[in-house]
Amino acid sequence: MIRLVVVDDQALVRVGLRKILDGEADMAVVGEAENGSQAVTAAAALRPDVVLMDIRMPELDGIEATRRIMRAGDASRVVILTTFGLDAYVYDALRAGASGFMLKDAPPEEIVAAVRVVASGDALLAPAVTKAVIEEFARQPQPAAHTGPPPAVAELTPREQEVLGLMVRGLSNPEICEHLVISEATTKTHVAHILQKLGLRDRVQAVIYAYESGLVAPGAGD
Repeated sequence: MIRLVVVDDQALVRVGLRKILDGEADMAVVGEAENGSQAVTAAAALRPDVVLMDIRMPELDGIEATRRIMRAGDASRVVILTTFGLDAYVYDALRAGASGFMLKDAPPEEIVAAVRVVASGDALLAPAVTKAVIEEFARQPQPAAHTGPPPAVAELTPREQEVLGLMVRGLSNPEICEHLVISEATTKTHVAHILQKLGLRDRVQAVIYAYESGLVAPGAGD
């Protein structure tokens, strides 16, 4: 059973999401919150598998709430809810530790599918999202020139480095399979090893890590 907490300052949005999610045999909404402060408290008390988090809320916004939930070290994963599409807020939320995002007006089947993807340990990282993250990163103040890849990267095999490059471009597991002519099981193994060796949680974090550590430059994957 996938346990969820729904966070939004609009009651109608919470009711709508609860109706969609509670209608699934493998999902249960175990709590709600109307601001970020309540979200942090609910995540700590209820330990849900997935938190559906609005970005713009009173008292504490979804970005800081996500950061605090991640800092607490709980197993909860956060999916950002937004009506604003791919903007700097989404980028900041991903950097704070969110595992992806979806639009509030997405069809119910897409919302359900998104929850299952994130609950399974993967991340919502379509090519369009990757492109937005890269473009936003390119607009950020850049740190001093990198002296070389982080030491952890040396632990990756050549094939794992190749898979990481494809992940950074936003390719899904099936697309990586097709590109490298390998099985899906092999691809999943490579992805798991990459995340483990680099100490990352999911594909979103892998993309951010690759750009912020200088492994690839904005625009390199275009």
